[in-house]
Amino acid sequence: MLLNRIGRRIEVAFDIGIDLGTASILVYLKGKGVVLKEPSVVAFDRDTNQIKAIGEEARQMLGRTPGNITAIRPLRQGVISDYTVTEKMLKYFIQKAVGRQRFRKPMISICVPSQVTEVERKAVEDAAFQAGARDVKIIEEPIAAAIGAGIDISRPCGNMIVDIGGGTSDVAVISLGGTVVSASIKIAGDDFDEAIVKYMRKKHNLLIGERTAEDIKIKIGSAFPRPESVSVDVRGRNLVTGLPKTITVTSEETEEALRDPSAQIVEAVHSVLEKTPPELAADIADRGIVLTGGGSLLYGLEELIESKTGITTMTAEDPMTAVAIGTGMYVEFLAGNDTTVTVN
Repeated sequence: MLLNRIGRRIEVAFDIGIDLGTASILVYLKGKGVVLKEPSVVAFDRDTNQIKAIGEEARQMLGRTPGNITAIRPLRQGVISDYTVTEKMLKYFIQKAVGRQRFRKPMISICVPSQVTEVERKAVEDAAFQAGARDVKIIEEPIAAAIGAGIDISRPCGNMIVDIGGGTSDVAVISLGGTVVSASIKIAGDDFDEAIVKYMRKKHNLLIGERTAEDIKIKIGSAFPRPESVSVDVRGRNLVTGLPKTITVTSEETEEALRDPSAQIVEAVHSVLEKTPPELAADIADRGIVLTGGGSLLYGLEELIESKTGITTMTAEDPMTAVAIGTGMYVEFLAGNDTTVTVN
């Protein structure tokens, strides 16, 4: 809260960009950058229907709660699966990002996967209004990712973005500030985790949770052969004896486990390239493919896409925050490109 010269309270205005991700929510404040990054998880008591925790505190409860407390992700595969919980989560994160000072209702730009339906888009818009927005701008994730990665999308030049989030992977060719060709598949970071869980159950008769699978993915996960093998000890429950067990897992095994979801992402890239106009395809061959999103941090994904397409592939400087930054900068981009041509 600020005071003017005669002691009256001044309401502060904020423009907020929100990366409403399946795995994480990032909040961008104009002039401050990304000020909040927390898991999009909510824990609530089913007996009283009250929310117990939101964000990182709720994530710690995943798989470790008593029967009456449930930790859930209110967003599934990039869209809202629980409207009421999403609205409360958004409101909580907005208030946490701007602090205790009084603020005028913010203008919120919020991103959605490129292939969402009008109903899904409207649900996101309504949730943002209910969370306290005075105005809402919806932006497609590949556009936000491109802006956040520092690409000048206003030029008549083809740029290919592959945004791999928690619930969806969006592939798009962008030119003149808009999407020319795009594809969105419901294969992403969460599916990498699920593939590791299934592999451990099938190959080692070991049951592990999604948090353990995510740790394996981050530490030794591979989409392409590593020069040297790395390994990690994994603890879980033996499905034969029912007792806790520890085994050693190698990066070669994770490559085998992640082969199918990785191949589906490559197939989506290939499909978009096939539909791209030849002039823009030539631009992409020159400029390369840019990866963003937390899923792009999987080791070897660059090399895998490059080996299958023959096009140079690189990861954005800060892939985790690219979409959030781009979402926040989107309003400025619109203002800077709001020009009209008059013909007499």
